[in-house]
Amino acid sequence: MASNTNEVSRTNRPTEVNGRYSRADAATVDEPIDLAEQRKLIVDRLLHLQPKTDAYATEFVDQILQFAARVRTSDLHLQPTLTGFEVRFRNDGVLQPLGEFPVGASSSIVSRLKVIANLLTYRSDIPQEGRIAAPSDATEVRVSTYPTLHGERAVLRFFGHGNRFKKLDELGHSPDVTEMIRDCLAETSGAMLICGPAGSGKSTTLYACLRHLVSTTGGARNLMTLEDPIEVPVPGASQSQVNVAAGFDLNTGLRSLLRQDPEVIMIGEIRDPETAEIAIQASLTGQLMVTTFHADSSVTAVSRLLDMGIEPYLLRSGVIGILCQRLLRLVCECADQSTDQNDFCGLPIERTAIARGCERCNDSGYQGRKVISEFLSLKDSALADAILDTKDSRATYRIAVESGMKSLWERATELVREGKTTAQEVRRVLGMTMRI
Repeated sequence: MASNTNEVSRTNRPTEVNGRYSRADAATVDEPIDLAEQRKLIVDRLLHLQPKTDAYATEFVDQILQFAARVRTSDLHLQPTLTGFEVRFRNDGVLQPLGEFPVGASSSIVSRLKVIANLLTYRSDIPQEGRIAAPSDATEVRVSTYPTLHGERAVLRFFGHGNRFKKLDELGHSPDVTEMIRDCLAETSGAMLICGPAGSGKSTTLYACLRHLVSTTGGARNLMTLEDPIEVPVPGASQSQVNVAAGFDLNTGLRSLLRQDPEVIMIGEIRDPETAEIAIQASLTGQLMVTTFHADSSVTAVSRLLDMGIEPYLLRSGVIGILCQRLLRLVCECADQSTDQNDFCGLPIERTAIARGCERCNDSGYQGRKVISEFLSLKDSALADAILDTKDSRATYRIAVESGMKSLWERATELVREGKTTAQEVRRVLGMTMRI
């Protein structure tokens, strides 16, 4: 097993490829995408490739990478099946089918991905991870391969689409939340957590915070990061990437980073109790800490940290704010309106948009997404005491809302009332989490 780990660790070396799939190939962030048309074009091109030619895998990979850049997809899935292999792509948080392609072609395509991601082509029995480190104007791609019954599957995650380069006030948070984020970033110490599930835009907000700190400090503060991996270069910050194979893991790196005289520390993600304790301890000794954390709501973030063994007094003194966010799909122009209570999903509304679908939105009924967020400020010591002294999460959430926090549910309901999204979309994204 040890030898396998060592072999896989060598795949972290970046590989430069030419810029066929640069951001210049993609539509601008605010430009509408005719997803149905783009899907038809790429499927037609892929089906016209000749699977028996030597260039097939190279051309196939180039085409799907160009497609991903054009439609700003976040993930591509290549899944071998008994009869062929399926390609799916994730747009606006939803996994959608692209097409099914000839049986036997998947191995050569996965091998091509391994080559440009600098993975081991002769090992198909172990999971591997690597990245396609593109030029500065290009979208970086993280590649993960995994052995399955019918062969290796691959998932490509894309970083560097235009949203990753937005400023703090361009993210779409409500003005009150944006102002609370700015207030936290103006502090000289304390920890601000950015929470949400995978795919909720946490990293986009995190990098916007880092760029805000760079622009507002003018080089007068020492800004350092520890990431796994570095997703977006930010001039003005000293960015570091962990290397587990070399013994440079998150906890070791964070301890050493504290001896680099940092004033602001950005950690890509808190994943375990040790990292959480080191980070919050650091926030008590004169550093501003900004990081992400997996939690369903701002209140459950507190509960999770307590469950990790973080002492309440550390949270009370160290954490100054918790931002929790989601991304809701916005309805396409083809949407209808409904006054049928069966379509309300229990929301306190009188009507809701209904996603119908057309060619422009690839029959999904939605185009684009908007961030919704709640911000729990723990600067108020009385509120912090009440929250930390309450063991029941629902009661804690009620305290936060009664103290002025506008919840995710409230913000989502507002969007439904404005006809910008549907009750079904709110239910899909939020479920019934902490609904009061």
